[in-house]
Amino acid sequence: MIGIKGELIIFFQLSVSLISPAAQAFSPSTSTLLTFSSNYYVTRELTTSRAALFNFGGESSSSQIPNTINERDNQAINAVKAAIRKPRNPSMPLFECEFPALQALNKLGDGSLRSTQEAEEANLVFVSKLAKAIAPAPFLGPKVSLLVSSSASNSFKAGAKSKVKGASIYSMKDDLSDIGDDTVCIVTMPSSRIDYQTAQNLATSGTVAAVIVVNGFAKDPKSVPGSATMAYYLKPLTYNSQVAGYLTRSYPAKWAVIDTTTKKVLASFSDEEILVKGTNTPDLRNSGRIIQRAVDERAIKERGSR
Repeated sequence: MIGIKGELIIFFQLSVSLISPAAQAFSPSTSTLLTFSSNYYVTRELTTSRAALFNFGGESSSSQIPNTINERDNQAINAVKAAIRKPRNPSMPLFECEFPALQALNKLGDGSLRSTQEAEEANLVFVSKLAKAIAPAPFLGPKVSLLVSSSASNSFKAGAKSKVKGASIYSMKDDLSDIGDDTVCIVTMPSSRIDYQTAQNLATSGTVAAVIVVNGFAKDPKSVPGSATMAYYLKPLTYNSQVAGYLTRSYPAKWAVIDTTTKKVLASFSDEEILVKGTNTPDLRNSGRIIQRAVDERAIKERGSR
């Protein structure tokens, strides 16, 4: 590790105001605190990929179901920052962040143009928050680049340019050779093998600091390699056509199966225990069985108490 000390370092820490859950859902309030320290260390871990690991501040929270959109976004942002500081595999600074972009979960898969546009809008709102959290003052670094899918519409690219301030905007089909050293690349909604391969190539290029894939579409088990880090994951688990639980992961915490009724963690798993071998994709079968058993046992108990 190489440390830089003995000089005045300026760094920013994201501070989230505590407001009512209803207001947080759509009107998040944040403030930026400027902090000075004479003994703050900027560290760089030398790996074969020469990836820079930035200390962004903030900590990933323990496993819990978010109650609001703002709470979910804060969980995801803190998990991403924690993963960048200390990835599961330092030689592969490729990270994933996956969650339902819309509150109405059934809209994600209905295929309508309106639902697609709503999902795109929601993803841009989150990406804007993430970019601001990574670089509250872009002129001090790190640099942030936002990469949209090679199949993204012109309206989506225009929306990205207007909403994601302080970031350079690229299409995955552009020439990316001018993305500078120590840049954090956010890849939003990749949707083809070329998109995923480009993200992986960037992560192994040895120039960029990190590549964060946010809510990839058309993803298969081979889209993201097993050497990547799942920073944040939130997946509803249904039983009898109802959301009965969630599989969640806020790095560096373990994966957790949480009951929506009791809010209790029913089981937890390491990456080795839950990821499909050779991939960065969790096997949902055991999590689904755990939720099903919890619901059935609760129903039996309630019938017995009548």
